[in-house]
Amino acid sequence: MTEYVILLPGDESVWESASAEHRQAMYAKHGEFAKLLEERGHKIAGGNELQNSRAAHTVRMSDGGVQITDGPYAESVEQVTGYYVVDTDDLDDLLQVCGVLAGAEGAVEVRGTVSHTGDA
Repeated sequence: MTEYVILLPGDESVWESASAEHRQAMYAKHGEFAKLLEERGHKIAGGNELQNSRAAHTVRMSDGGVQITDGPYAESVEQVTGYYVVDTDDLDDLLQVCGVLAGAEGAVEVRGTVSHTGDA
């Protein structure tokens, strides 16, 4: 099986101001997504909703050593708000199932991971 990461971009300010009903509707879409994955033979290997990017820390190396700043790596309207890790042998079908989230989120990004198993 190949492992894919599904990145969920979004505008955090929209989520923060969303009504309880809107949030429940979004969580229901994620439940529908998970159910479809299982029914179609894909395996969720991990994932989670992420804390607000305000809680992020960015670590850089400089001549003076490690430099740590609070906040996201890049200032932007959209941030990665969550992710799924899915194992599957059928990328085409996985992309179709991702349409459930794309319809609710606006878009999602699906990327394969690089395995370094056995590398020394």
